Amino acid sequence: MMRRDRLFLATTLTAIFTADLYFILLPKLRSMGRGSRQFCLCGPNNLTLPGQEGLATPPLSNWTSESPLVGAITDPTDGGSKLDRLFSHPLYNIQTPVLGPEERLLQAEQLMEYYRRKVSRWERHMKLYSEAAAISNITVTEHEVTFDPNASWLKFHLGINRYALYSRDDPTIPQLLKDMEIMTVVSADYTQDEKALKGSCDCTQVVKPSGHHLKLALKMRNFAKAMFKPMRQERDDETPEDFFYFIDFQRHNAEIAAFHLDRILDFRRVPPVAGRLVNITREVLLVTHNEDLRSVFFTSPANNTCFFAKCLYVCKTEYAVCGGPDLLEGSLSAYLPGLSIAPRISIPNPWIRSYTFNGREEWEVNPFYCDTIKQMYPYNSGNRLLNIIDMSIFDFLIGNMDRHHYEIFTKFGDEGFLLHLDNARGFGKHSQDELSILAPLSQCCMIKRSTLLRLQLLAQPGFRLSDVMRESLEGDPLQPILTEPHLLALDRRLQKILKVIQRCVRRLGENEVITKDFVKATARPQTATDRRKSR
Repeated sequence: MMRRDRLFLATTLTAIFTADLYFILLPKLRSMGRGSRQFCLCGPNNLTLPGQEGLATPPLSNWTSESPLVGAITDPTDGGSKLDRLFSHPLYNIQTPVLGPEERLLQAEQLMEYYRRKVSRWERHMKLYSEAAAISNITVTEHEVTFDPNASWLKFHLGINRYALYSRDDPTIPQLLKDMEIMTVVSADYTQDEKALKGSCDCTQVVKPSGHHLKLALKMRNFAKAMFKPMRQERDDETPEDFFYFIDFQRHNAEIAAFHLDRILDFRRVPPVAGRLVNITREVLLVTHNEDLRSVFFTSPANNTCFFAKCLYVCKTEYAVCGGPDLLEGSLSAYLPGLSIAPRISIPNPWIRSYTFNGREEWEVNPFYCDTIKQMYPYNSGNRLLNIIDMSIFDFLIGNMDRHHYEIFTKFGDEGFLLHLDNARGFGKHSQDELSILAPLSQCCMIKRSTLLRLQLLAQPGFRLSDVMRESLEGDPLQPILTEPHLLALDRRLQKILKVIQRCVRRLGENEVITKDFVKATARPQTATDRRKSR
């Protein structure tokens, strides 16, 4: 009887195992085999693009397979501008949904009235200041301020929408970059966050407040406003190995390069940034109305004009920056609309680092951390988590470990894009790739299809990321912005990103990893000629 029971049990277990093998394990193995053949991210012919040599992209959320991306592209090996070819590609000519009032950050009438009031206040302030300066025998260079409703910076503000800071073919952006290089500076002051530090600098803090970073707000003759970050480090210098990420220098060339990379990745979440040689005597010292700022200027033994940060723990001449004798290169970042007219909120990054010498955050020790984040608002629905992953890819490429917060415009709510602000701690080490920056991608194993397709495209020889970045940066007056090792590091890091995605796909399958988002081509992809006309 017992022998018969054992035989029955063995037969039952064999049947269950056979069914499990046939109906569950074998289909998974076949699926993985097909996926590994169809989804190679590293080879030269791995890109899946609709309308290109018979290949087709699966239909995405707001278009069907009957309306694929259209238009042939120039052979990427035929010479000429790789950057023009990149921006002529169908992936860079995706149609944006029709923008109604709710999709635009600001309305023209609202913005014009806001700035007319600001100009009136400025004129009253200048009149009172000039009278007080005359009584105190203070010399101030006065410039007439004119409000131009057609100024490029105003058009930039009006172009901000739910999807990006500017559209792909917006001719305003090249014009704004040129304007920031030459606009007359009429006033210089500390930024608002530095003003908030006055009298409250704490030397015991491990992470110093932003007053440590020597940044100024410059107002231009046409009432434009830009943030000036002076040169602190030579192009060839790497961040010392013993430096923690939270005490690293802020690099002006990193701000410039980050804007160009953001545009090449088609995120368009970094405000326009241009390099400029600033005469810190004529364009800062002689036009500032802030006595605290005046007080930190001095002349060095080499007869160069210098200034330093106002925070007490760095109010020393050895932390100063100096012109040569007056000219100092730096980055100018276009200001976003004021918070009173376009409110933004700052939100802690779920993958924030420990800003202590030996602390660690949960994501650094828990490989399943993303499972917790996926259950939390606002990461449990919509695009917020996918946008965090986009941001981590961007930060990994530039080597930025200092993304402790991100900002969004409150008008667009949870579905709005993330602003990629304050990128000056990027491009510090070309010889090191900090893979922990990719934790959101590697732990969550999610990515937008549009992001992935562009990354794949930029890995192709005809659109190589380092080549298009080099070409894009050549338009800046402070070129070369990045040294060759930094440019080549972009290609190396891109391959590492693709390998992380490939591992996720092999483990979970393509459908689990690659998230559909809208991809619909314009009627005709923009040509290189069209792009040159828009410039």
